[in-house]
Amino acid sequence: MTWVLFLAIFLLPSQPDYSRATMTPPPELANHITGIAQFAKPSPIITIPSGWFLMGTNRIDDDPFGLATQYDDTEFPQRRIWLDAFSIDQYEVTLAEFLVFLHQNHHPVSKELQELIWHLISVHFIPDQVLAPWPALYVTWTEASDFCQAHQKRLPTEAEWEKAARGDQGHLFPWGQAAPSPATAVFGAYHVHQIPLVAAVDSWEEGQSPYGIHHMAGNIGEWVHDWFGPDYYAIGPRRNPQGPKAGRYKSVRGGSWKSRPQMLRTATRGGAYPNQREATIGFRCAQSAAQTP
Repeated sequence: MTWVLFLAIFLLPSQPDYSRATMTPPPELANHITGIAQFAKPSPIITIPSGWFLMGTNRIDDDPFGLATQYDDTEFPQRRIWLDAFSIDQYEVTLAEFLVFLHQNHHPVSKELQELIWHLISVHFIPDQVLAPWPALYVTWTEASDFCQAHQKRLPTEAEWEKAARGDQGHLFPWGQAAPSPATAVFGAYHVHQIPLVAAVDSWEEGQSPYGIHHMAGNIGEWVHDWFGPDYYAIGPRRNPQGPKAGRYKSVRGGSWKSRPQMLRTATRGGAYPNQREATIGFRCAQSAAQTP
């Protein structure tokens, strides 16, 4: 599949920016948003040592339906890439943490997120403390970046994300070479409605990466720093690549609760408009080694 077809078929449609178009919440919803935020706690951070790792995929032509086969040509070629030491959150940023950030910075809660929370509380009767460790979702790239900066962090580069997900030996999935299963990832709900079927960010230990990082496949897709460059893996530098200088889409990695198994591969790449809000996209933060306490 060419990268043009990839963008046409698999990128999510453009969505308006609802950051200013918020609904007026009933008092009950405002109370629940405050209640969810009270359970916020930061993620532990994991240090990833400096060194080389295998990024991308070697072309395979004789097994078109195999999981080891490239998802599309944006992940060519596989190369050894050097990264300086960095740290990354062990868990995705939670809904509770994100709500605290919005409140502290006087940002509105988006219409989509308010409506989702109200639906989950009023229809499904999900308690605040159960929603609090959900991954943040309906987050734009700018909001994700601003959250990380507010915590003296940043979004990981695409290369950092991929090394943290697959280790230095080029694992096909964070847990190794085996196909995804319900024990290793939250995925496969592509046939259902848009109500997210996610898990708490600190769950699914069997699916963690070689560095002990959770949910780098499935649960929620994750914004990274880079602009999406369809040929960047072939032309980018071998040391500390930062992505293209400009682009139309920001890269999203890891697949989500709606994804098919192919999207959970550690080398599979995706992207979305920076102002896009989706029930399938969240984030985690990273730090350069010099920033790490």
